[in-house]
Amino acid sequence: MPSLQFTTLIRRARFVKTFDHLTVIGLREWVALPDLGLAGLRAKIDTGASTSSLHATDVETFERDGQPWVRFTAHLGSVVQLRHRRCEAPLVTMKRIKSSNGQAQARYVIRTSLALGDRVWEVEFTLACRKSMRYRLLLGSKALIHGQLVVNPGLKYVQDKPAFPATLSPVTGAA
Repeated sequence: MPSLQFTTLIRRARFVKTFDHLTVIGLREWVALPDLGLAGLRAKIDTGASTSSLHATDVETFERDGQPWVRFTAHLGSVVQLRHRRCEAPLVTMKRIKSSNGQAQARYVIRTSLALGDRVWEVEFTLACRKSMRYRLLLGSKALIHGQLVVNPGLKYVQDKPAFPATLSPVTGAA
C-alpha cells in the first residue's frame, strides 16, 4: 500500500506540464492538425514507433502546380462515433514501414502542422489503415523529439485540448 506522502507526490506530479524545457505529456493526448482542418483527435503516444501515423482511406495522388500531392479521407472517431474528413496535402515521399505485426508496407508520407497543448510544429505522418486500432492517430518518437516532449507513461491527457481556429469547419460524421 503506497504511503500518504507518496500518494500526495503523485497527485502533485499530475499537474506538472513541463520539465526543464520539455513539455510533459501522457500516453494519450488530445491533438489537432490545423492545416488539414482536423481537431479533437485522440492520439496514442508510441515511443517505439519512429514515424507518426494517421488513419486514412481512399488515398489518391495528383499533381498541383507540378508538385505531387495526395488526397485522402481521414477517419478520426471511434468505431462507435465515426468522424471523417476529406483532406489534401503535399506528398513528401513514399516510405517502407514495418508495421506492428512485422509486415512491411509502402506508405505515403505527408508533413503537416500538429497542435498539442500550446505547441504547434511540423510533423511527418504516414497514411495507413488503422481501422482495427483504437486510436486513429499514432504519435511517434520523431514527433516527440521535434516537439521537445517527454512522456510520463503513468499519465493520460496532461495537456489541454489545443485551441482551434473558428474559421475552420468541423469534422463531419458518417452519412
